Order: sequence, then structure tokens, then C-alpha cells
Amino acid sequence: MEISTLAMYHCLAFVWYFFVAYSITHVKAEERPSEVFLYGGQWKYLTVLNLFLQAVFYGVSFLADVLRLIKKLRCAKCIISSRDLLFSVLAFPVSTFVCISFWTLYSYNRELVYPKSLDGVIPLWLNHAMHTAVLPLALLEILALPHRYPAKKKGLILLGFVAFLYISWVLWIYSVTGEWVYPLFALFSPPGLAAFFAGSLAIIVAFYNFGEFLNRMIWGQSKFSS
Repeated sequence: MEISTLAMYHCLAFVWYFFVAYSITHVKAEERPSEVFLYGGQWKYLTVLNLFLQAVFYGVSFLADVLRLIKKLRCAKCIISSRDLLFSVLAFPVSTFVCISFWTLYSYNRELVYPKSLDGVIPLWLNHAMHTAVLPLALLEILALPHRYPAKKKGLILLGFVAFLYISWVLWIYSVTGEWVYPLFALFSPPGLAAFFAGSLAIIVAFYNFGEFLNRMIWGQSKFSS
């Protein structure tokens, strides 16, 4: 894909995610179900954090494209490294996890992850923007250009560290409010919850490996952005 086309695509994706993130964070306070938006607000939900992650990623990608267009290659090289690290370690695996885990649990029992009370607050298009569109856009990014993955050990350590931070945030919210971020967590005993978190981490690691596999299958071992 031409750099100018990439720049337009990344700019549009950035604007889209910024718009979706803005929309969800500006739900009118009086319309928010009290049992959903407690301590931590929207910032306790992985879905919302992922929207901002994607906005940052596409913003960085657009900046890299612009620097390449104006021939600032030394600066572009550094930004491209950051772009590829963001995509490989976080943007792809988190988007894939958000989409697949949400719709799997939603199909089983929506009250565990997305109470029916939210239907009157969050429009259907916004629900799909947060939980559905994120996966096709992540796959499109893999098709659009190659990304250099870090050494496997480094990538998994970074992914595990971010997962640890989010789990710590979830547990902190429970310690303060006595309420779980997702009603699903209340179904587990402490050992069961630990096993659930471990299983979720294993799944997101699998998505990391899947992204790396797709990138290698489509672009080969040696074709990377420069």
C-alpha cells in the first residue's frame, strides 16, 4: 500500500477511534445505570481502555506515515518501532480478546458482561463499534502493512506486565467498592478467579502468537517497514 494511502487510512482510523472513545466517555451522567458506573467510571472496563489504546496506536501510525512522506526518515524509524511494538504486543491481541471474549460471554449470558440496562444508554452502533469493529480493523492493519515483532520473550513479558496492571486495577476496585467490574467475577471462588485470570492470560497470549503468525504468513520473515 502506498504511503499516502496508508496515511489516509491511519488518519481515518484514528478519527474513528477518537470519536467512539469520546462518545462512550460522554454518556450523560444521569443516564448511567448506577450499578455499572461505580468507582473507576468507564476506566475500569477493558473495552474502553482498548478504545484509547487503538486511538493512540493509529495516531502513532499516522505520525509515522507523515514523517515518511516528508522524508524525515530518521525520526520515522523511531516512530515506526514504537508503532510496531504497540500493535504486536497490545493493539492486536487486546482487540481480538475484547471482541471474542465479549461476544462469547454475551451469547452465554449477557448479564455477566453487558447488563440489559445498558441498552437504553449505549446505542447499538456504539456497542458494535466497541466490541465488534475492533477485530476487523485489527485484521485490516495486518493486511495493510508488515509489522516487526519483538523477540518473543520481550513481547510476552510486556504483554504479561500490562495484563498484571489491569488485573491489579480490577482487584483494587473490588477492594474499595466490594463490587466486581464484571458480574461474571462474582461467580468464582478466589482459586477459581485466579484460574480464570490465568486462563484469560493464556488466551490473550495465544492471540499474540496468532497475530505474529498472520504477519509472518502474509509478509514473510524479512519484509518489514523501514
